[in-house]
Amino acid sequence: MAARQRHIAHLHLHTAMGEAQYDDVIELMSGVTPHVQAVPPDAVQLDLTSALRYFDLSPYDMVQAAMMRLKGLYGIDSSAGLANNRMLAAMAADASAPGGTTWIRDGQAPDWLHPRPVTALPGVGRAAADTLSRYGLHTIGQVADIPAATLQRLLGAGSARLLAERARGHDPRPVSPSEPAAHLVADLVLERDCLDPEWHHRAVLGLADQIGQRLRGESRLAGRLTLTVRYADRSSTTRTRTLPEPTSHSPVLVTTALGLLTSLGLQRARVRAFAIRVDDLLPADSAYWQLTLDPGDARLRATEAAADRARRRFGPRAVRPAALADPLAP
Repeated sequence: MAARQRHIAHLHLHTAMGEAQYDDVIELMSGVTPHVQAVPPDAVQLDLTSALRYFDLSPYDMVQAAMMRLKGLYGIDSSAGLANNRMLAAMAADASAPGGTTWIRDGQAPDWLHPRPVTALPGVGRAAADTLSRYGLHTIGQVADIPAATLQRLLGAGSARLLAERARGHDPRPVSPSEPAAHLVADLVLERDCLDPEWHHRAVLGLADQIGQRLRGESRLAGRLTLTVRYADRSSTTRTRTLPEPTSHSPVLVTTALGLLTSLGLQRARVRAFAIRVDDLLPADSAYWQLTLDPGDARLRATEAAADRARRRFGPRAVRPAALADPLAP
């Protein structure tokens, strides 16, 4: 028996929403299909496959019904993409004007994808795009048509295989129903005020590394990081930065957190506590990794995975950043 054709919709919501309203949107879409996945901060994906027979509607009409519900109940305008997998549906939504729907029907993916710039594929950043451009590969179709061995010579085996699959419109990821993730927090409260900038640096580094370990332990990725500093007079300062891509990679989290700390210009501030919060959380298997041409990055991630295994076996202090080798004390 032939496999049933999937129908995946990606709805991009053209509004700024708080956490409570986003939860309401997820609940509303659950009335269309039980297979709803949050794509924070402003999108949702729906697997309509099983709902079509129940409602006796076409995939396009199901999407229009979902968009009308959003507009009628919450006043939210949206644009939509409809395809047989999550990647194509998201790309189709990006190509849709507000209020519009782009439907990539069965068999149409190659014709729709091939004229588009290679940068339209998820995960293709500037470095990969520049490398492909130097060899005359500017469109998705050109990438899809070149031999696998040639692409591997340009990008490396792992990145080439992943890019080739995307260029052919393949994406096996299922829509995974889940509650919108809230956040993770790591904080450090001092017994006495601290004026030492070097110790401030070490404290924030340690918290960011701790958050990275927790994210990887829970197989989640963070899209945004917030640093809060509380002072001796009970006042506080908060800075937030969106990460370049969802990640659980400690070096990225540490660099971002320390960048926020530097932006505060604390100098001799009397600090009583630090807190790092990450949100816009996603399951690790539901997000794309940015393609990279840097073999050093792959080595860092492999080293990080080995360190995590050592911590699980020997305890959380078994492997630590060199800067934290001495006990943290102001």
